[in-house]
Amino acid sequence: MGAVDKAKNKTEELAGKAKEKVGQVTGNKDTEAEGHKDQAKGNLKQAGEKVKDAVDDVKDALKK
Repeated sequence: MGAVDKAKNKTEELAGKAKEKVGQVTGNKDTEAEGHKDQAKGNLKQAGEKVKDAVDDVKDALKK
């Protein structure tokens, strides 16, 4: 679908990785857990975009 949405999702995932690392380095388990959650949320959104793309591909194939 939208490249902007995909970029936002990837940014969220990468920010989550960074937050998780900061939590690990500082020993802050809450920050580490938030980072892990942010990564999962970004990955889930990316998976949703892939499903939308697949549905669009199927629709396009059926039109031919």
